[in-house]
Amino acid sequence: MTFLLAIDQGTTSTRCVIYDEELNIVKSEQKEYPLLYPADGWVEVDPNKLLESVYDTLDPMLDSSFDIACAGITNQRETTLVWDSVSGVPIYNGIVWQDRRTADHCSSLKAQNLESIINEKTGLLLDPYFSATKISWILDNVEGAREKALRGDLRFGTVDTYLLWHLSGGQLHKTDVTNASRTNIFNIHSMEWDQELLNIFDIPASMLPEVCSSDAKFGLLSRKSSTIPITSMIGDQQSALVGQECFYYGDMKATFGTGCFLMVNSGQKPQSSKSGLLSTVGYGLQGSISYALEGSIFSAGTTIQWLRDNMKFFKDSHNSIEFLSSLGESNGVLFIPAFTGIGAPHWNAEVRASFYGITRDTSQQDMVTAAFKALIYQVMDIRDALKEDGIEIQNLAIDGGMAGNTKFCQLLADFLGLDIRVPASTESTAIGAAISAGIGIGIFSAKKTLEKRPDQLTIYSPREDIFNISDHQEWKEFLRVLMQAYN
Repeated sequence: MTFLLAIDQGTTSTRCVIYDEELNIVKSEQKEYPLLYPADGWVEVDPNKLLESVYDTLDPMLDSSFDIACAGITNQRETTLVWDSVSGVPIYNGIVWQDRRTADHCSSLKAQNLESIINEKTGLLLDPYFSATKISWILDNVEGAREKALRGDLRFGTVDTYLLWHLSGGQLHKTDVTNASRTNIFNIHSMEWDQELLNIFDIPASMLPEVCSSDAKFGLLSRKSSTIPITSMIGDQQSALVGQECFYYGDMKATFGTGCFLMVNSGQKPQSSKSGLLSTVGYGLQGSISYALEGSIFSAGTTIQWLRDNMKFFKDSHNSIEFLSSLGESNGVLFIPAFTGIGAPHWNAEVRASFYGITRDTSQQDMVTAAFKALIYQVMDIRDALKEDGIEIQNLAIDGGMAGNTKFCQLLADFLGLDIRVPASTESTAIGAAISAGIGIGIFSAKKTLEKRPDQLTIYSPREDIFNISDHQEWKEFLRVLMQAYN
């Protein structure tokens, strides 16, 4: 029996999973770790805590008796780390993808009419979300950093690259096409780092990792007397695209984790969006590239964690289902979950989270339901943006932690007016890493992995007379007014 290891490094936790060749879980470990919020809109991670969470979940896998054939790494994207090329020690905390500190830098570049060049080459908007301005900020704000970078003494990496560096004992400095495509300095047409973009962001090319396909033979993981080939690295949302087997044009998935990310396979050529969505690399497998359109929602699970940890509404995130109205009634309460700005298709880095419509009879259920509805409304806005770009969604496959909330899944179907398909295992990100690694050693092939049996899916069909269009219109008006106020 062949076994595959998936290292799933997420925004607030790391999970390691061993799968058999039929993608059944045979062993799994998970560990949460804290994020840091040093200033308004700033989100950081201690690289040592991040690495510790990887080792704490990886070591039990290596200590097991399973003969692991290969490993795949999937990771939170855009999060930026810069470290010393000799010692491997980071010169600053990791700047997390949610961080908005570089909004002014982005505004300055927009004022120089550079956004169109960046968008044309990368498929991305000019936004603090992506890695390039994060790199620039570290070089400009950490003493001596730019001088070291110009000497060739610093290395940049997204989390996949940082993990590969450490798991290989500092021997490997590589990334894959999906993670590279999220930096704002990678040309998705020529499939290489772009010198004009590097000049715009003032980033030395010597810092950058080698870019490989998602199923490349990256090198060896060496730890605890174990040596395992790493045969895949892939960004978490693209990994979920693979995990949901979205191998054909128009196949779409949504992952509800810390944020929510809707991604649709857009074929063999980049497709420009006219409605605020991102054009990105979907995956690079078996010698070919598939592209995707993506809508990014910054706060999904983050909102539930806030209701749990800050508001103390419930002790466990799973208990949120008890506070969610099965009919979506929030008693006139609206919520904008813009803790660090709001993403697609609105893209406003300055707006902040707000409730509206709270009265003396507002309950915890009203506020929790309003929070869940706000997430659904953003999904609806992305659905409408895709329609503007010529892609009509017929159904939606979802995964991630929130896919286990049956009331939420039903309301999502009701509001979207679509069937919502939930796989038996909602950890599509980890499965995608295992599939990609399996493709890398020839166990699987793209578009021919495993056939989904009907009993592996739960399908939520929309009920009649649940969605009220005027509520969505009020929510959009509230968001519009807030964005104007913060501008």
